[in-house]
Amino acid sequence: MSLVETDDVESGESISLHQRILSDIREKILSGAWAPGHRIPFEHELTAEYKCSRMTVNKALSQLAKAGLIERRRRSGSFVRQPQSQAAVLELHDIRIEVEALGLPYRYERLKRMKRRSSAEDRSRLGLPAPGPVLWLEGLHFAGERPFALEQRLINLSAVAGAAEEEFFEIAPGPWLIGRVPWSEAEHRIRAVAADESIADALDIDPGAPCLVVERRTWSAEHPVTHVRFVYPAESHTLVARFTPSQG
Repeated sequence: MSLVETDDVESGESISLHQRILSDIREKILSGAWAPGHRIPFEHELTAEYKCSRMTVNKALSQLAKAGLIERRRRSGSFVRQPQSQAAVLELHDIRIEVEALGLPYRYERLKRMKRRSSAEDRSRLGLPAPGPVLWLEGLHFAGERPFALEQRLINLSAVAGAAEEEFFEIAPGPWLIGRVPWSEAEHRIRAVAADESIADALDIDPGAPCLVVERRTWSAEHPVTHVRFVYPAESHTLVARFTPSQG
């Protein structure tokens, strides 16, 4: 009886339990403790664990599903959502696939790695409301012996704590994040730039040579996850987008 009473009234305790369940599950997902595909405990198991009614548990799970962190399957339960591989305009794919599609061997080389407290510029890039820990990474993607793309990335460690312990020597940060953090929204910005000295040196091109820059931000349940800037030599890279008509 007490379970029904706790949940049927709009009490402070009920709201607190709902937020606690929501926060606990979200933290397990965003920290990587529960990987994509992991089954969330059944509603009756969460009801027993948190000593609340099924209505409170259902409300929390529904909110997590709406945020894109979990998917609910009839008769099977709820699962951590598998990362989606496509955005509206550009795919969020591993550059390795792009290089290997050209018939060339792929290699990633990490150039810089730095954990720091976010600067004003970091917060602007990530869309962070307040200072916090971030990880700065710079690396090169190779196609055969030639540099294919320069990657400069910021990771919000408040959203992806596990990245703080990853060195990113064996794997590039992009596929590492896609495999662990279900993203719910992405934004791309595309522009052309002339290579400055640092870009020219990294990509082994002449200073002033045209480059294509793709900047991407991703979010998971409204939490900023990462900002990344890919710089490609313009003469060797093309962006292709395929669309279907809107269904209104």
